[in-house]
Amino acid sequence: MEMRLNKNQIDHLAFMTVRNLIKEEKIIAENKNKLVEDLANIITEEFQREDKLDQEVREILNKHMEKIRKENIEYQTLFRMIKTKLAKERDIVL
Repeated sequence: MEMRLNKNQIDHLAFMTVRNLIKEEKIIAENKNKLVEDLANIITEEFQREDKLDQEVREILNKHMEKIRKENIEYQTLFRMIKTKLAKERDIVL
């Protein structure tokens, strides 16, 4: 089962990431709040890209559903294979 982060969780993740990078002196931030906001937006955009990819994979599989059933191919395995291949081609981090 897939677990998604809600907006509060994404905001918290971005905040903790920025805080830890600053604390560990990996980055210097003039505007910490802007950096947190930008990181939260990037994380959200990546989730949206993955959602779009999932929909595209479902559409591909639906077009071939009869063959998948006839050949007794496991849907989830095929879904993961196609998703992984497309993600790599499109530089989407899963």
